[in-house]
Amino acid sequence: MKIAFNYSGNYSNLLTSELKQKIKRIHHGIHSKSGVGSDYLGWVDWPSSLHHEWLKELKDIAKEIREKSNVLVVIGIGGSYLGSKAILEALSKNFQSFNKLEVIFAGHLVSGSYLQQLMKYLDSKEVTINVISKSGTTTEPAIASRFLIQYMEKRYGEQAASRIIVTTDEKKGALRTLAIEKGYKRLTVPENIGGRYSVFTAVGLLPIAAAGYDIDELLFGAKMAQKELQGTDVENNPAIQYAIIRKNLYDAGYPVEILTSFDDKLKYVQEWWKQLFAESEGKDGKGIFPTSALYSTDLHSLGQYIQDGQRMLFETFLLIEKVDEDLTIFESEQNEDELNYLSGLTLHEFNQVCYEATSIAHLQGGVPQITITIHQLDERHLGHLLYFFMMACAYSAYLLDINPFDQPGVEEYKTNIFKFLKKPGFC
Repeated sequence: MKIAFNYSGNYSNLLTSELKQKIKRIHHGIHSKSGVGSDYLGWVDWPSSLHHEWLKELKDIAKEIREKSNVLVVIGIGGSYLGSKAILEALSKNFQSFNKLEVIFAGHLVSGSYLQQLMKYLDSKEVTINVISKSGTTTEPAIASRFLIQYMEKRYGEQAASRIIVTTDEKKGALRTLAIEKGYKRLTVPENIGGRYSVFTAVGLLPIAAAGYDIDELLFGAKMAQKELQGTDVENNPAIQYAIIRKNLYDAGYPVEILTSFDDKLKYVQEWWKQLFAESEGKDGKGIFPTSALYSTDLHSLGQYIQDGQRMLFETFLLIEKVDEDLTIFESEQNEDELNYLSGLTLHEFNQVCYEATSIAHLQGGVPQITITIHQLDERHLGHLLYFFMMACAYSAYLLDINPFDQPGVEEYKTNIFKFLKKPGFC
């Protein structure tokens, strides 16, 4: 299983001897875990290093959640929720009735109405909550946790502790201290894996497993990608190819990448991708700005700018070869809508034609393009895809001489909030 990868430009011209040497140095730094930010390279071999006992314990916790609850509330922000949200949205059916377990996210925004309406909704459900935070003091999820833990304690009394699970630092932090004091079940955020690279840890896996999806298959896909992407042969490593092309386009005056798709199930994969690349690359006045669009919807809004606006962006199509469900356009006797010429065409086939037509139009408009195609949307292929993006992101940031694993700019707004609200130590 491989990602099909195409580029509209001349790829071979990019491979200078100097670039090949730099790629080899980056490869060594990643796989020997000696590069800049090496303290956070634990994700590189994480999928293949997981122990059976650890996975069994996590799956047992997920099973227990399903047995006692019909709603799991996941409290987290950024990498603490986007990975699992991306997988769940990609795998779930539209308009589903949640006959297994409904997963709801909180703590990713600060909204009194959202929390009030959530708690009212939970009154008629059986509930477990999973608080995800390495420190326990990240403001947005900490606010949501304060309200939701109080809600659980008022509703369930002494039994609340058995319905609260925390995923946090193994050795330190406010959330760890609270969990020990209250007797909450604890899972660990690995010390050497940052939030946006944590989808294959307990951070992402517990909500996915609790919802009834196959995390063994998810990890199998990631392990396959880990194996396929570990070489330095550029021609056979799409992660390196993607990183090189992005760097070349950036140097050529294209500082914006728009990730586009024709399937709404990929919306949160796009959101996860945006955080991954924005936090990894956007530093030191450098970096490609990642944004996204959903077609055909956004062809009727952003499409005009993409076609005729300022020539500053390049487009990466994310396509799916096979779909599980589809409709075929039928012939109408009256043909008032003048669609009979489409009779016999499936809607997935229509989207494929729409992709080809859009690609030609945007190329003619001067938009460089990359196309990434995966076979289908299931756990295995999603695991492969997300690992591919993480590896490509590491190469891409290192090509810009940037540490992919810190996010110093994120702390600036937090510091200002603490000052404005007169948090002790920040006045």
